[in-house]
Amino acid sequence: MDLQTCLKKMELVGVLAFATVDNEGAPQIRNISAIHYEPDAIYFYTARGKNFCQELLADGRVQVLCYTKYKEMIRLSGKAYAVSDEEQIKWRDRIFEEQPYLSNVYPGDTRSIGIIFCIDKAEVEYFNLGVNPIFRDVYTLGDAEIHEKGYDIMESCIGCGTCVKHCPQQCIEVGKPYVIRQNNCLHCGNCFENCPVKAVKKRGL
Repeated sequence: MDLQTCLKKMELVGVLAFATVDNEGAPQIRNISAIHYEPDAIYFYTARGKNFCQELLADGRVQVLCYTKYKEMIRLSGKAYAVSDEEQIKWRDRIFEEQPYLSNVYPGDTRSIGIIFCIDKAEVEYFNLGVNPIFRDVYTLGDAEIHEKGYDIMESCIGCGTCVKHCPQQCIEVGKPYVIRQNNCLHCGNCFENCPVKAVKKRGL
């Protein structure tokens, strides 16, 4: 798996869930399909009068989620911005060309009510529940920062094997200290809760 494969899978799914936060701090989710994919960015269309548009203009932070029929989750976390006035028509027309149904929604000149946003910096997480053991990985679009998640086993590990017994994916290997295979970890925290000497540490804290 790699970034480009993730983007292609998102394109094939078609309708993606976009999550933002409104001006009262409440989460908001919309399904969006007016999207164009480039190797280094995604562009999407929404109308200026929509709350979604106002939330993007006010803050820009967005998470985009897709789920495939193969039990794959792809989550893109980044910041959207409105492209320049010079680029608006170019990307708008490209999206309308690729998504013919949009001409029924915004016929003729009414498409000018829309704004094109771009995401070209994002953390992209891939999580496959359809394989055994499960598989996960993280990629970057642009020069986005990766936020580490999951757990590590520290040097204070006594090698008792309790974590192995409690791991649903059996992704912990014997060692000094024991080691979690991060690409197969569910991030469930069972090792963390059951370690008798508190040698498991949550990442990012």
